[in-house]
Amino acid sequence: PRAPSTRGPRVYWTLPPGARVLEPPTRDTMPPSLVGALDQGTTSTRFILYRIESAAGAKLTAVSSHQMEHKQIFPQPGWCEHDPEEIVANAQECMSSALAKVPGGATAADVACVGITNQRETVVAWDAESGKPLHNAIVWLDTRTSQICSDLERDLGGKDALRETCGLPISTYFAGTKMRWLLEHCAAAKAAARTGSLRMGTVETWLVWRLTKGARFVTDCTNASRTMLMNLRTLLWDAEASLKLGVPLEVLPEIVSCAEPEAFGKIAEGALAGVAVAAAVGDQHAATLGQRCAPGEAKNTYGTGCFAVLNTGPGAPVPSNRGLLSTVCWRLGAGARPAYALEGSVAVAGAGVQWLRDNMGIISAASEIEAKARSVPDAGNVVFVPAFSGLFAPRWRADARGVIVGLTQHSSSAHVCRALLDAVSFQTVDVLNAMRADADDAARAAGESPRPMRRLRVDGGASANGLLMQIQADALGLPVSRPANVETTALGAALAAGVGAGLWREEDIFADVSDDGDEDGTLFQPATDAATRKARYAKWADAVERSLGLA
Repeated sequence: PRAPSTRGPRVYWTLPPGARVLEPPTRDTMPPSLVGALDQGTTSTRFILYRIESAAGAKLTAVSSHQMEHKQIFPQPGWCEHDPEEIVANAQECMSSALAKVPGGATAADVACVGITNQRETVVAWDAESGKPLHNAIVWLDTRTSQICSDLERDLGGKDALRETCGLPISTYFAGTKMRWLLEHCAAAKAAARTGSLRMGTVETWLVWRLTKGARFVTDCTNASRTMLMNLRTLLWDAEASLKLGVPLEVLPEIVSCAEPEAFGKIAEGALAGVAVAAAVGDQHAATLGQRCAPGEAKNTYGTGCFAVLNTGPGAPVPSNRGLLSTVCWRLGAGARPAYALEGSVAVAGAGVQWLRDNMGIISAASEIEAKARSVPDAGNVVFVPAFSGLFAPRWRADARGVIVGLTQHSSSAHVCRALLDAVSFQTVDVLNAMRADADDAARAAGESPRPMRRLRVDGGASANGLLMQIQADALGLPVSRPANVETTALGAALAAGVGAGLWREEDIFADVSDDGDEDGTLFQPATDAATRKARYAKWADAVERSLGLA
């Protein structure tokens, strides 16, 4: 601008020829300020909108959310199903309601992108021509495929016959056997397979297909890694595994990375019509990303069960010789190197609290267990092994059943509550010890120094129990870091979506991570010595042996 003119009483600026006055930014001209996460879980669906605080450090703050439960369908003992149409309807309603709850108001134009995270291993089959499901979704915990698994073990040479390819044992847990069951037992699926209109996938594939009105039929590599059908090294469907499992490749979606908006497309209708789906990540992988676990770091999610994931870093998958699962951690972009992980699952955590409440009547609400367990200094030599449906990693003993040992006349319901918290912690110790040993073996085989595990990051609803977290730190002999917001699964989906949409880079997610974890969170330091830990663990190991062979 030129110098101000002072002719007359007013002072003003004159503009040079061709200059124009810039209008102040409006909602229509400002860049989108929100990122959404659709978290489709086993019991409910939730949508969270995050405000972008700093793209440089991938800093997000949740501003609104909406959650809806869906019906649990149990046709037979051991079977569990969900209605795929209900899942889609709830997803749309959650997105609409969360958008309406944004303080100050918001529209779809304010949302830069959406990431999806989902219950893994749950399978949906539908007809591409009608767009309708052909059967209820078969949920990850469903055990109807036990005979299929037994037959596969017999025919292929054991439980680990496919582990070299896919990193997984043959189990009812994974999606591939559920797909085979549908092909063998669902008449509508068999008919659609004959005409070429059958589509099968995990929940994120179904959601993307429906949200884009059939424009995209894809799965991300984390969910694909839970099918027993994907080659862990190539991240492609494996023809030999497909043949052995009896699931034809033509019914399966294309495998893409976790952060790839061109692959996932845009939402076609509803409150967020036109917004790009920029990412999809399986729930435990998303939680690991939401915890910002770098290579060598682990997180444990405490929910109905426990899911521990150790980020083993890029390169090659780490094989497990101790009953763990080798899996993809994430791959944030089509040109990005995949990160791999070891995972171990514990069947009973929060489910044990529910059992004490609903079956035994020891507590009337799940929240009461912490106070009741705190009323005694320890479990009084009572040891509880909650193997209600067997033991998961690292033992994988389907013949185990729950036992409570060490009872005396002194024992009370408070001791049993305390013993359950001990059990959750010791099961996690079993998994993490196996993880550290497998990772150390892989490092030595590669001529590298093992990465020490310096802390355990925790999340999930049961991690709000401060006593449980202190018991966990004592049992591990490691600090336990709990973030201020323990619901990290949705945050991980939002972080992945930001990478996919180009809002930040993968390295930005880990740029400002403190060694002590979330600066607003809580750090639980171990308060026991090595001798005490060893003695307590020995009692646990003895009780586990007593639980075996009871089925």
